[in-house]
Amino acid sequence: MRHIISILMQNEAGVLSRASNLFASRGYNIESLNVAPTQDKSVSRLTLVTRGSDEIIEQITKQVGKLIDVVAVTDLTSFDHIERELVLFKVNMADHSLEELQSVVAAANARILDDHQKHYTIEYIGGSQDVDRFMERIAAVGELTTVVRGGAMAVARGAPVFGRATK
Repeated sequence: MRHIISILMQNEAGVLSRASNLFASRGYNIESLNVAPTQDKSVSRLTLVTRGSDEIIEQITKQVGKLIDVVAVTDLTSFDHIERELVLFKVNMADHSLEELQSVVAAANARILDDHQKHYTIEYIGGSQDVDRFMERIAAVGELTTVVRGGAMAVARGAPVFGRATK
């Protein structure tokens, strides 16, 4: 099962490495990882996406929570949450219809950021499954040459959630 783990940690060197190593040392691939400071510059939020059984992920998140520099760990999969991902596509339209590309982009509320010599850079923001569907639509109307995905970011709906409580 896919899990989105949110980790609040001290904004210090080495903390990210220690937290991500707990997943890697147990053989779990990290599909995406985002980290940036929060409103408190001394604390960063790491959003990590991985796959595994609920039991194993719970065990790993408990171990991450025991790291000295970790403030809080939450498996957002347990909560009603909002997920978004930023992705940039580069599409070669040399032998394809620009009008069709513009139609797909407009229908998805995406944006064309650049058009240089029939190569279009497109920005899209949506849930991970939405990104996958949009990528298929873009590939159907032009030659998809570059994909840069920012990875999932997520936040629980309503009041902030911390710790291991469930809904």
